[in-house]
Amino acid sequence: MELRQLEYFVAVAEEANFTRAARRVHISQSGVSAQIRQLENELGTALFDRSSRTATLTASGQAALPHARAALAAADAVRGAVDDVNQLVRGQLAVGMVTACTVTPLFDALADCRRAHPGIAVDLFEDTSDRLVERVRAGTLDLALVGVATHPPSDLDSMTIVSERVVAAVPAGHPLTALTRVRLADVVRNPLVCLPTGTGIRTAFDRNCAAASVSGAVAMQASAPDAVADLAQRGLGVAILSESMAAAYPGLVGVAIEDADVPAVLALVWKQAPSPALRELLGHASRAFGPSTY
Repeated sequence: MELRQLEYFVAVAEEANFTRAARRVHISQSGVSAQIRQLENELGTALFDRSSRTATLTASGQAALPHARAALAAADAVRGAVDDVNQLVRGQLAVGMVTACTVTPLFDALADCRRAHPGIAVDLFEDTSDRLVERVRAGTLDLALVGVATHPPSDLDSMTIVSERVVAAVPAGHPLTALTRVRLADVVRNPLVCLPTGTGIRTAFDRNCAAASVSGAVAMQASAPDAVADLAQRGLGVAILSESMAAAYPGLVGVAIEDADVPAVLALVWKQAPSPALRELLGHASRAFGPSTY
């Protein structure tokens, strides 16, 4: 009986599915199935009922599960005790980030953490902010860089990277640039180019519109800020971006929106009681993003 067999057994039991368990432990489904079969052969009994699409524990599997978890926890404790003596930190971290959002300090933090602690491995995933937040809550991500409106979710620990207003980004000479005061009602009279629903900037813009009782037509949307800016530069609509994003594109002018008070926030979020590996990564992230993140 091997620890990896127990790990795969627990993964299948918790996921109730061999395919999901295989993704969780980062090997093929056939590899998981083969190891579970070997474990069942050694124990002389079936651990799962495979008669349906859901992997259901048999009576023997239910009896074995708490002991398998205890054995894995004991192995982790042995590893942790030895690592403490040798001042080593190990672990596997799953980190999420907003699709197409290149934030250099996060990459710097990952690189610095890996150099300081080679035993920490990181898997990086991209998705929309709302799905990343749900994955952190579910425990399938350890940490995520997300865009939200107003403030990070209160049920998660967080580190705010930036909080700023949304603006209308347009080419020089656009009619909005001639107005002394620009309000949401002025912006939504134009076709809009936005990031998708579920992103922080889009959420902030939608909440601002709801508060002002206005609505506009989203003519186009793109998952990357670069694409949103490029479409606006070509005159296809008014881009809705954050202040710093708009300032990064020389071909666009960021026009302040007077009644857009709900800010777009970029933040790192994680569940309480982070692992030693995640604590180390958070320390590097704090240094990489600088004192403005506190």
